[in-house]
Amino acid sequence: MKFLELAKKRYSCRDYKDQPIEEEKLLKVLEAARVAPSACNLQPWHFIVIREKENLEKIFSTYKRDWIKTAPVVIIVCGNHDVSWKRFDNKDHCDIDISIAIDHITLQAAELDLATCWVCNFNAEKCAELLNLPPHIEPIALIPIGYPNDSKNVDRHIQERKPIEQIVYWEKY
Repeated sequence: MKFLELAKKRYSCRDYKDQPIEEEKLLKVLEAARVAPSACNLQPWHFIVIREKENLEKIFSTYKRDWIKTAPVVIIVCGNHDVSWKRFDNKDHCDIDISIAIDHITLQAAELDLATCWVCNFNAEKCAELLNLPPHIEPIALIPIGYPNDSKNVDRHIQERKPIEQIVYWEKY
C-alpha cells in the first residue's frame, strides 16, 4: 500500500470488535513507535500496554465516553520531560516527539487492519496515579486499539479536510 493510501485509511475508530489482537501485530505496532524520530534522538517516550480486563476498566475510568470500553487494548503513551530536548527558548519538544510516535502507531495499526483513536481528553492525573507513574513521566494520550467494528470511507477527506489552497502558502503567508 502506498503511503497516501495508508494515511487516508487511518481514522479515529470508536467501535471495536470483541476480538483479541495477535501478539505479533501488537509488537509490530510498538516497533513502529520505537523507531519514530525524536528531537536529538532522545526518545522521551514510554508505552504502557493495557490488555487485562481489570486494568482496562481502571484506565476506562479516566475517560468519560462509553465507546472506549469496546477496545481490547489501550496503549498509554507517556512522555519523560526530564530527558526531552528543550529548545533555546525552553520549548519542550516532548509532546512533539510523542505525537510523532503516536502517528507511527496509528499508521502501522491501519496497515495491519487494526484501528485506533487518539484520546487526549482524559484525566491524566488519575491515570498517572493508577499507573504509579513518577512525577516526571506524564501520560499524554490513550490509544485504544483493536479490530474495527465500523469503517470510514477513504474518500472522506475530500469533504472533511480544507482544500490545499487554504492551508499552503508559497514563499510568504
